[in-house]
Amino acid sequence: MSDNKYIRWFEEITIDDVSLVGGKNASLGEMYRELTDKDIRIPNGFAITAEAYWHVLDSAGVVGDLRKILDELDTKNLSNLADVGKKARHTILDAPIPEDLWDEIKTAYDKLCEQYGADTDVAVRSSATAEDLPNASFAGQQETYLNIHGYHALNDACSRCFASLFTDRAISYRINNRFDHFDVGLSIGIMKMVRSDLASSGVMFTIDTETGFEDVVFITGSYGLGENIVQGLVNPDEFYVFKPTLEEGYKPIIRKKVGSKEIKMIYGRGDSRVLTRNVEVPESDRKIFCINNEEILQLARYAATIEKHYSGRSNKAMPMDIEWAKDGDTGELFIVQARPETVQSQKRKDVLETYYMDEKGKVLVTGRSVGSRISSGRVQVIKDVSGLSSFKPGEILVADTTTPDWEPVMKNAAAIITNKGGRTCHAAIVSRELDIPAVVGADDSTEILETGRQVTVSCAEGDTGRVYEGQLAFHKETTELEDVSKTQTKIMMNLGNPEEAFALSRVPNDGIGLARLEFIINSYIGIHPMALVHTEKVKDLDVVDQIEKLTQGYSDKEEYFVERLAEGVATITAAFYPKPVVVRMSDFKSNEYATLLGGEDFEIKENNPMLGFRGASRYYDERYREGFALECRAMKKVRDEMGLTNLILMIPFCRRVEEARKVIEEMGKHGLKRGENGLQVYVMCEIPSNVLLIDEFSKYFDGFSIGSNDLTQLTLGVDRDSEILASTFDERDEAVKEIVSMAIKGAKRNNKHSGICGQAPSDFPEFAEFLVQEGIDSISLNPDSILRIYLKVMETEKSIGK
Repeated sequence: MSDNKYIRWFEEITIDDVSLVGGKNASLGEMYRELTDKDIRIPNGFAITAEAYWHVLDSAGVVGDLRKILDELDTKNLSNLADVGKKARHTILDAPIPEDLWDEIKTAYDKLCEQYGADTDVAVRSSATAEDLPNASFAGQQETYLNIHGYHALNDACSRCFASLFTDRAISYRINNRFDHFDVGLSIGIMKMVRSDLASSGVMFTIDTETGFEDVVFITGSYGLGENIVQGLVNPDEFYVFKPTLEEGYKPIIRKKVGSKEIKMIYGRGDSRVLTRNVEVPESDRKIFCINNEEILQLARYAATIEKHYSGRSNKAMPMDIEWAKDGDTGELFIVQARPETVQSQKRKDVLETYYMDEKGKVLVTGRSVGSRISSGRVQVIKDVSGLSSFKPGEILVADTTTPDWEPVMKNAAAIITNKGGRTCHAAIVSRELDIPAVVGADDSTEILETGRQVTVSCAEGDTGRVYEGQLAFHKETTELEDVSKTQTKIMMNLGNPEEAFALSRVPNDGIGLARLEFIINSYIGIHPMALVHTEKVKDLDVVDQIEKLTQGYSDKEEYFVERLAEGVATITAAFYPKPVVVRMSDFKSNEYATLLGGEDFEIKENNPMLGFRGASRYYDERYREGFALECRAMKKVRDEMGLTNLILMIPFCRRVEEARKVIEEMGKHGLKRGENGLQVYVMCEIPSNVLLIDEFSKYFDGFSIGSNDLTQLTLGVDRDSEILASTFDERDEAVKEIVSMAIKGAKRNNKHSGICGQAPSDFPEFAEFLVQEGIDSISLNPDSILRIYLKVMETEKSIGK
């Protein structure tokens, strides 16, 4: 321990020193001491202790003055809050830093400059002694000053940090969380600046911020200093990395989304109080990711190591909120802050709340959804902090961006919409704490959504948050996720949208019985795969232009398809890992393929596409063989590069045994060899030929998944799309049940998995009962049917003594 009274170097601090140096500095010290030997880079620095803060107040004799000022506080009156806060801050700013304290600060600063060089710039960061508790995050309540150089600037920054304990938002936050103002002290962290102004920086969480899914690291990043991300001034890049297979040495970047990143914060010399400035990012840089794949993985490894350390320290799971920065001079990645995550980690895990839109209307604006709720109300557009007094409780706050100064009114909002920002910006963080929906990065929302307009804000439709015109009907369902007794019959889930996977993984299940590629291709890609392989054959120049724009930032057009498809599949596969996830290869009909960009140039017109060029018949045909190769490359990437070997592939609409042989051979050409690395291949059992020749089909497949829709259609000879014949289409018909029974028995006879992924058991509990009686291995259901059918399956198994 040093002889300093008011200074502690990071190497002298542990996480147990929160009362002395605040949560932020205690965490930096803990990591510097314990994790640098694990190759995690932490810039060195020192903390000015909270005792120094009280020394400043006592030396100036202003504690009594502060108490009198705060006695006048009325937090419900924003103008009063602003007046009290201003008086309190000026009282501290007018109190000089005592000479004995300043001597220690200067000596420590000089020592830091000796370590890193005379030109060293520092970050001066506030660290309150009550911050970063498990149930309350004081993040952003006090000030941080970047790019500080020299004694004069350092002295000024320290005084302003001390005073920032009484920012309006900090006063309001302490009142709301029942902290006494004089039970909280302020420490200051002074650490070497990382030259991220020349590179990039960001924030990452070791938990999904929207669903609480714990097996991912969620990373955001943008160019320049990190303040723009926190303040919500940029829409950053986003990355998800899957922790379990990362630790096994794989490269599981399961999702990437490029942000617009219009501006970046860089150093600016001059006035000691304005040492940063924002500049525009070149158009070409906005369209590419701010860090490469290896850097994404390195950051994820840092995050996982930090989480593991803190979880071990506290003997319980401890998801973390971490700030990172890349040094533009050296290319090194640094961790500059870490604190416990305080929202998702505190929520109940045994309750699932799901919001549903009961009607849809005109979409006015879209952005990134925060949370999963829906709310409606009257819009109040506020252009800057001076307009906050006009906001009324229950209104929907619309702003360019928000800062901590806005928090006193944000807590009264029904929802929040901002032009700028990503999922780790200030508006997103606060809305999560308040449990209200927010749509961030909504571009021109302040221009489109005028004050007084009635709107509905929906964050219940995946990653995209939507603002609808008018107050639309919606409802909430609350599901108690009680422990469900395991049944011998596996209860699996049908799932198409990757954006729902993390949340739905909490529903009791035995894995995914059907994930359709069509949804991912349609929603994530939007381009016909053959139009990517042969763009020169696309006749419409406007379509060619759209394809060029969508594929910018990728090494080539084919890679765009492979990456996007792999990300969608990997998100679902990771969400349910290590349970089996059955993904069906594409089964668009020719008329559906034609609606994709460029599709009309590669598809023929068929009178009955339902019975035409679809499923397995496409995969080895010259008209689509190259498109199927892209699908195979994506699936191989998920299994071999990301380590998600729980992925099972399924072939749809395979009419003939010879066709089965050709498809299996075609997959093998692209590295998907059945049995290699545990790869299983199922086939949809949806054509009578699959049942009649099941012994022959069993030579090529590991399992059969009954598609009750097509099997009913082809058994009864009923067009399932015909409104006239709708009453005739019934999966419970005796002929359909007989052929289903034959399929289950045939699979068992060949020691193959038997399952069903069609609609019938989700709609008709009695059909699920029939399947259990026949001895089916698994039933895959729509998510909202699972708990209801679970009970039916348990009851049936009990009745037959299974």
